[in-house]
Amino acid sequence: EVQLQASGGGLVQAGGSLRLSCAASGFTFDDYSIGWFCQAPGKEREGVSCISGIGDTYYADSVGGRFTMSRDRTDSAVTLDLKALEPEDTAVYICATGALACEVTVYSGKIIPEEYDYWGKGTQVTVSS
Repeated sequence: EVQLQASGGGLVQAGGSLRLSCAASGFTFDDYSIGWFCQAPGKEREGVSCISGIGDTYYADSVGGRFTMSRDRTDSAVTLDLKALEPEDTAVYICATGALACEVTVYSGKIIPEEYDYWGKGTQVTVSS
């Protein structure tokens, strides 16, 4: 069974940092794209970042150079390092996987939720002012 679990969220003050993790099992992790999405209360889900099976990454314009995504191939996990957090970053952060989802993103310049086949439970990030 394909399983994805996001963790690492919490409450931080503006300007602080967090490291989010996405643990994966039940599929060939190294061959699949992983994406991060966020959803704030009352707002639509938005793509944040993705990484392809060969390690290419993409970041939404809203990231502004503050987030970094990476793979740990030994542990079958992906991390998202968040820094210089702002109250506007407050949201549930969700990881998802799709075979070639991030290859499509790198080519097209857009994170496409429909390219992702499996979605994990999110982790709450709250940034106070």
